[in-house]
Amino acid sequence: MAGDVKTDNQPYDDINVTPMLDLAYVLLVVFIILTTASVQGVKVRSPETQAANNLAKPQTRAITITADGAVYLDAYPVDMEQLRTTLAQYKSANPSLPVVLKADASAQYEKVMQVLEVAKKLDITEIGLVTKRAGAE
Repeated sequence: MAGDVKTDNQPYDDINVTPMLDLAYVLLVVFIILTTASVQGVKVRSPETQAANNLAKPQTRAITITADGAVYLDAYPVDMEQLRTTLAQYKSANPSLPVVLKADASAQYEKVMQVLEVAKKLDITEIGLVTKRAGAE
């Protein structure tokens, strides 16, 4: 009976892994939450279409244009020159860089064309336009 009882001076020779597993699970949940939060980007009112396919791919970069004409790259505000240099860096790292363009339905068409022109000059061919399925909220 007294085989499991240790005196105060004897060290324990086994490792309790429960706290390590608790920490690993907490870190995993935090990582999942942070990863999904970074994908959301800037909220805009997308135009509606009848057929909208999912364009999500790994390493997809999102360019967002708000109703007032502000341009965001992955939820960070940029001007056209910053957009050009940052996309060029991403393009050098990944030659088949997929990009999605998410613009507010009331955004200026000229701003959308400027962003598409930047992508064309950088030879980015995988460009998707984000829309909302008609009737979906």
